[in-house]
Order: sequence, then structure tokens, then C-alpha cells
Amino acid sequence: MPKDATATRERLMAAGARLFATEGVDRARTRDIVERAGQANDSAITYHFGSRGGLLAAILKAGVERMEPGRAASLGPLRTAPLRAVVAAIVEPTAAELRTEQGRDFLRIVVQVAGQAGIRGHNLPPLIKDTALAAQLAALEDRCRAFLTETLAQERISVFIAFLTAALADRVGRADSHLGHDAFVRDLTDMLTAALAANQFA
Repeated sequence: MPKDATATRERLMAAGARLFATEGVDRARTRDIVERAGQANDSAITYHFGSRGGLLAAILKAGVERMEPGRAASLGPLRTAPLRAVVAAIVEPTAAELRTEQGRDFLRIVVQVAGQAGIRGHNLPPLIKDTALAAQLAALEDRCRAFLTETLAQERISVFIAFLTAALADRVGRADSHLGHDAFVRDLTDMLTAALAANQFA
């Protein structure tokens, strides 16, 4: 792709991410995204991404790919890791997105689409199929199935994803937290682990 086209594509992705994050995936206006990206032609999104949905998919894919190296590095130890370690391996790279503006926009978008993950039906979206994240989720299900039925394990993991994405999006929007990043991540990991393992403490 020519350098100018690549730069335009990146500006559209940055503009789209910001407006999808702040205005909402369904409410952000294509015209505003194009204008924010410094483009004069409303067809710029269609030209570079095929559609508005294509732009959203590209933004989500970029976020998933940013986290893949850290996730991939965790996969070997996860084969025998306890539940909390598996949870931490999922939480930590996701929470690291809080550290950048690009990542914070991504987190505010992800919470809006997290319900489409397909965990309950073993029908992961193409975006995460064959990724290290998919392998981490499979490891998490394996740990949960040691003490839960398959149906209940899938239900809890689905809720786990909803809770994780909501907690991170909430963290983006709050300036009043007294917890530092590392303490927040540890506490979030502890809460999610306890929720998944709830019946073990009954």
C-alpha cells in the first residue's frame, strides 16, 4: 500500500476508534470520523475498509494483535498453571491497554461488542479464532471444567468476559481511583478468579 494510503488508513482508524469509544459504536457518525481524520471525501472509509463495519473490524483486529505477543508467551506455562494464573494471563495484557490512549479507546469499544464473543456456544468470532487469546480461553475452560459442568463453565466464562471488559472500560472513565495500575490489576484478577471458583468455597 502506498505510504500516503497507509497514513490515511491509520488516521481513519485513530479517528474511528476515538469516536466509536466516546460516541458509541452505533451512534458515531461516519461523516464525523472522516472529518476528524482530515479527509474531504465521505467515501474514504469505503475505499480503505470496505464499509463502516470494516473500519470497526480493523480497529478491533489491531487491538487483538497488540496483545498477542504477551499472550503467546504465556501459553506454555498455562498447560499446568492453577486457575488464578490462567486468569492473570488473560487479564494482564488486556489491562495493559489502559496505559495508552489508543488502548483506552480500544477498551471502550470492546465493552460494547463483548457480548458477541460466542463463548456459550463455542462459536468464537473470526477475530479471535486461532489466536493466543483463544488458546487462553480454552485453558480457562479446561480449569473451570475440573469443578463445573461444561454448560456452567461456559456461562461463567461468558460472564467473566463481560465483567472484565466492563471493569476496564469503567477504569478508563474514572479519574478518581486511588488504586494504582498494578494494585487494580491484582484486585481485578482476584475478584474474577473468586467468581469463577465460587462453588469451591460453598
